[in-house]
Amino acid sequence: MPPFALKVTRFGFAALGRPFPAAAARLAFRLFCLTPSRRPRGDKAQAMEKEGRDRLSKAQKMPFTVGASTVMAYRFNGDGKPGRPRYLVVHGWGSSAAYIAALPAGLADTGAEVVVLDFPGHGLSSGRSLNMRQAVEAIVEAERRFGHFDAAIGHSFGGASMMLAAGGVMKAVGAISPSKLVVIGAPSHIHWLFDDFSRMVGLPPRVKAQLIRRAEHVAGASLDDFDTVASAARLGTPLLVVHAEEDKEVAADHARRFEGLGTARLEWANGLGHRRIVSDRGVIATIAAFLTGDDRPGRQISGVGRPGGDAAA
Repeated sequence: MPPFALKVTRFGFAALGRPFPAAAARLAFRLFCLTPSRRPRGDKAQAMEKEGRDRLSKAQKMPFTVGASTVMAYRFNGDGKPGRPRYLVVHGWGSSAAYIAALPAGLADTGAEVVVLDFPGHGLSSGRSLNMRQAVEAIVEAERRFGHFDAAIGHSFGGASMMLAAGGVMKAVGAISPSKLVVIGAPSHIHWLFDDFSRMVGLPPRVKAQLIRRAEHVAGASLDDFDTVASAARLGTPLLVVHAEEDKEVAADHARRFEGLGTARLEWANGLGHRRIVSDRGVIATIAAFLTGDDRPGRQISGVGRPGGDAAA
């Protein structure tokens, strides 16, 4: 948010929040869910999106409806060939299928059928907002449409949403049941998001409390339930956690919370930050090997990530 707009926003919440906390919380929730502009900024971002669109041109476009949203899905290797494993891939906040296209395209090269989504408010999907419930609904509906996924892979916000969908946290929405899970640079809880947002826009404590209650009402679950480590422990599903220790958007402590969980393997891909990690050749190769080969629980592998890998996100 530009500095002047942020000053105006902070002043508005300070003025409105004390006498009208409920109204301020409604406005805060709308702002919290507002998605960034989809237009790539700068030559580099435009080139990255074009490269991703070129990769996605090899996939079938298969939009479907979830509630009031039209979600764009892209399917690689959708010829129905017997024996193909089926994987789901989902992107992070402010990203899209195009920006992470190197990942689903790389997994498709192993012979798998791969479905990658644009969440509502992103890519070619409809809308200008997204919340965690909408993301989980899109993931669950994708499994209804395409069939059981042998594995689900998510980056950042998408990784957290995918884990909540697998864990059935939002009981009214349903769940998916993949045999393997992969999270890349993903948060393992979301309390910090509300803390950071509230500090940024200057929400008074009463407004912040009502914002959280509103988010919980929409989700149909408590923020305490949005704990992907707890979901992973309940599921017992083999899980690969890939993270960079220098990640500035999602702190490495989110990944460290999985240490000691017997079904999780923690992979440090240092030097790749938050965005390049999802398109790095070494990371994609490690994910492919996890999905197709050795998935012994508790095994630790480190150091596959490297600076200078492919950067499509």
